[in-house]
Amino acid sequence: MLKVADLLPSPLPKVGKLPDGWRRARLDDVASRASGHTPDQGKPEYWNGGVKWVSLADSGQLDRGYIEETDKEISALGVRHSSAVLLPAETVVISRDAGVGKSAVLKEKMAVSQHFIAWDCGPKGQIEPWFLYNWLQVQKPFFERMAVGSTIKTIGLPLFKRLTIDFPPLPEQRKIAEILRTWDEAIEKLEALRAAKLHRITSVRQRLFEAAYASHNRLQRARDIFETVSERARPDLPLLAVMQDIGIVRRDELDRRVAMPDGDTSSYKVVRPGDFVISLRSFEGGLEYSTITGLVSPAYTVLRPTGELVGDYYRHFFKSRSFIGRLDKLIFGIRDGKQIAFRDFGDMYIPAPPVAEQKTQSRALRSLEADLALEEKRIEALARQKRGLMQKLLTGEWRVNVEGD
Repeated sequence: MLKVADLLPSPLPKVGKLPDGWRRARLDDVASRASGHTPDQGKPEYWNGGVKWVSLADSGQLDRGYIEETDKEISALGVRHSSAVLLPAETVVISRDAGVGKSAVLKEKMAVSQHFIAWDCGPKGQIEPWFLYNWLQVQKPFFERMAVGSTIKTIGLPLFKRLTIDFPPLPEQRKIAEILRTWDEAIEKLEALRAAKLHRITSVRQRLFEAAYASHNRLQRARDIFETVSERARPDLPLLAVMQDIGIVRRDELDRRVAMPDGDTSSYKVVRPGDFVISLRSFEGGLEYSTITGLVSPAYTVLRPTGELVGDYYRHFFKSRSFIGRLDKLIFGIRDGKQIAFRDFGDMYIPAPPVAEQKTQSRALRSLEADLALEEKRIEALARQKRGLMQKLLTGEWRVNVEGD
């Protein structure tokens, strides 16, 4: 018999007794749990057989509602001759490692890899799948804390065996899921608008910079516009992180874990406002612009303008398809996955229009970015409101009216 001490309490806050009509149970007792599996990679007949198979390659769809498409497929033979399980539509899945704690719902019959745990809510009929999906999203910080491992963090199977869930009757679960889905739809609309605005910025960049390339008299070698600098011996300056998604920021202001040096930083290179840093992943187009002063690892290449220019113009240029496409051709087959050397970068021809024109184009692009930033703030505000609503509804602190359902 299951003992109270064997149960893991739900990490959602509880005050006193459960709300009227709510129950607390082990999740395995109210939904059928299955572990994922990968069929034998050495048997081609187990693969590409039309059965959608959720793997780490599909992690971008997690926490976004349904998983509709998968990167890989397995065969019915692969299902029969392995411990892979074909799961029905509306099964809820959660990632055990990469993207620990992220969840989704299967749009149709699918199988999942060993990186996932799945719950089929149908057979026991006590938990509504979308209620469980939202409940798991609220638990994500808890799952992240419980994950173990020195390199790749993983949630151990014993945790899932002991996990408990608090839940109301099915009509209330469905109503809660319906309310939260309304918020999801509003967020999805804003995300579509954000994607359209991001596409517009990309298109404008492409048009501007391709026009500059078409004017051959406005091109110069990169080495004539930028030079490398190795200013050092300033351990008093703050450490910087060079990130492709957010640019150059102070490490102590990051909300994510980054490696910190153990000892002396006197050999670290100084970066000043207006400098560019060739990222360690520069094969993906990572030349990052700095607006702050600080230190970066000696492994980085720091670039400084040799004359007057508009740094923001080149910030956009180095993120454009015009530049990245030409960079790809430069390093193809030579530096696959390696940092590009300045001698290679310096040989590239890049736009060098008059400074006045750089300022005009930079202002236009900044205006588009500001519009995009407003959309992102709206999305974050809605997401924050939804998180607060989830805390209220999924604990029973706020009850919903299900009359007439």
